[in-house]
Amino acid sequence: MKVLFYFGHPAQYLFLRPTLRDMQRSGDHQITIVIKTKDVLESLLKQDGMEYLNILPQERGRSKLAIGMSLLKRNLKLIPVIRRRRPQLLVGTDASMAQLGKLFGINRITITEDDYPVIKTLGRLTYPFTQTILCPEVCSVGAWQEKKIGYKGYMKLAYLHPSVFVPDEQVLLQYNLSRPYALIRLAKLTAHHDFGIQGINNEVLDRLIAILEGKGYQVILSSEAETDKKYQKYLLRVKVTDMHQLLYHASMLISDSQSMSVEAAMMGVPSLRLSDFAGKISVLEELENTYQLTFAFKPGSVDALEKKLDALLDVSHLKEEFAGRRMRMLDDKINVSAFLTWFITQYPKSREIMQQDPEFQLKFK
Repeated sequence: MKVLFYFGHPAQYLFLRPTLRDMQRSGDHQITIVIKTKDVLESLLKQDGMEYLNILPQERGRSKLAIGMSLLKRNLKLIPVIRRRRPQLLVGTDASMAQLGKLFGINRITITEDDYPVIKTLGRLTYPFTQTILCPEVCSVGAWQEKKIGYKGYMKLAYLHPSVFVPDEQVLLQYNLSRPYALIRLAKLTAHHDFGIQGINNEVLDRLIAILEGKGYQVILSSEAETDKKYQKYLLRVKVTDMHQLLYHASMLISDSQSMSVEAAMMGVPSLRLSDFAGKISVLEELENTYQLTFAFKPGSVDALEKKLDALLDVSHLKEEFAGRRMRMLDDKINVSAFLTWFITQYPKSREIMQQDPEFQLKFK
């Protein structure tokens, strides 16, 4: 089958990377990968030796106008690629895949992990045109429920499931790290759904660092945006391929990143998140309320976050406790990457099977 994948974010590529490798190994499929420039996305593809086409080499602006113009540019750039490659299936999170698939009469799968109320603009541009919305069972897709195929898992479990992700102790030596250390991750908050969203500011960051160092933890800071010079001693330049190893071996993650908070939960790393998105994202709500793997706080609740941080740091055998919580979560979920490989390579038959028998996915436990 000829399949065109579009990636607009590193996490989207990581989600489908195991499936892409499965498809390449089989030799039965012709794969086209199209991307736009976003953070470390292109670096990941290069390091993996993947062939790809970057249709938007310049990162877009942050305004709503810039986001709208970027979608128009993507559509115009993708049309000749689709005409030339003639894919039988379009896969991606972007509205372009749904809109152009509808225009050209091509099968299309929209992949998401965000609830419709959080991404209303993207949903309105995408869901009316797509065939299938592939997402975790807990996600809301608004009025397009009949298009939803829900799976028992999370997007990040596709690349962080124990069958895929292998911990490597050598990373600690490479970066001269010693346990225990805590990782603080600051997101750039420039996505279409991030307008008006607050996270960790410098005042809060100072308070968190003081608590962690007071408890004997080494503090590692990772930031997508520029930081004040006083934080230079905490910044660690990490190869993109090592970030998940660094997160896995951390004793704690504190972040305003929704994505990395989910990743931490997949690996059993305790995480605290300060964000206006607290209480609004179904995946993180399940990970917090059902499995107690992560904890969210509104920006005005810094005192409550600090109290929770103190309580967690006082737990003896914290790593072992959260490893047990992770295993309870894994026992409830499927091997997402194996399921994805089946669903994409057997599409649209796979959609019919899941519509008739959603429990079919348990074959991928």
